[in-house]
Amino acid sequence: MKISWRFALAALTLPNFALANDGIAAVGVGGIVFGKTDVIAMKKEVLNISHNLISVDYEFLNESASEVEETIVFPLPPYTAAQQGSETYYGQPDGFSIRVDGKPVAFTSRMVARSPDGTDITAQLKKLGLSNRQIAYTPEFSATSGAVPGFTPAQSKQLRQLNLLDEDTGAPTWQVEVNYVWKQKFPARQIIRVHHDYRPFVAAGPGESRMGEGFAQTYCTDQSYLKARARIENKENAYFDTRNVSYILKTGNTWKRGIEDFTLNIIKRRPEELVSLCFPGTFKKIDAHTYQVHLSNFHPTKNLEVHFGNIEGGQDENAGVMPVLPH
Repeated sequence: MKISWRFALAALTLPNFALANDGIAAVGVGGIVFGKTDVIAMKKEVLNISHNLISVDYEFLNESASEVEETIVFPLPPYTAAQQGSETYYGQPDGFSIRVDGKPVAFTSRMVARSPDGTDITAQLKKLGLSNRQIAYTPEFSATSGAVPGFTPAQSKQLRQLNLLDEDTGAPTWQVEVNYVWKQKFPARQIIRVHHDYRPFVAAGPGESRMGEGFAQTYCTDQSYLKARARIENKENAYFDTRNVSYILKTGNTWKRGIEDFTLNIIKRRPEELVSLCFPGTFKKIDAHTYQVHLSNFHPTKNLEVHFGNIEGGQDENAGVMPVLPH
């Protein structure tokens, strides 16, 4: 059963960002290929999502009699580089880290750029002298922030010749895929706890003010949402702005029996913030900012899409403040 729920606004939110579940995978010359384990179970996952902080905790159990080592991948869904310019954050998700049983774990980052037809052009872009940040983010914001250098005239000319810049806007046309990879040992018949905690890697720019085709279907918005949004948009000196959070849930199926115990906490910046999403189960109100759903033996068939709707009418005094997440 899909459910939709919504509230009523805050301030300052912006474009899309996306994150994902850890999953079993193999990394080779051809890229990353997700597989499945028959011995390691995801006993528990607690996922906290807000407009500016993601926190996820896992408990894994190796049910075999022998220690197992697996390649673990935390993937970010592909995004169009032209849409990722940000005055606030650059590069990888700010503060992204991996902790296993409370101790930090080293990881590697793998970034791939693909042309509109899906061809891997990462080496080609680097040959032109583009840095990882230039590949990952639109350099147009460098004029004000200086964080990402713009393309040189020679680079722009070569990129246009390769049809990798939009003829009208000059923005990159390629897509970017980012994955965080590490090796993890799972001792026999022992629980290990994995924690990620970070701010989103995209957090500035104009929001998705308009509701295009498929918006209502993606976020299960209904008449009550539309009426609440209309009241906000009709206020003087205020306009509606959004952030839409995507999270890959389906990689949870790479573990034995999927996700045995799953808790999702949606955390609003303010009680009046509008939130809408499609998700099975029944949400309950934990406090003025937090709504929670709990599922057992969860085998995700779809990834998670959460819509946060806000009012923009001046400087937000809470901008950049991380919410307190439930334990």
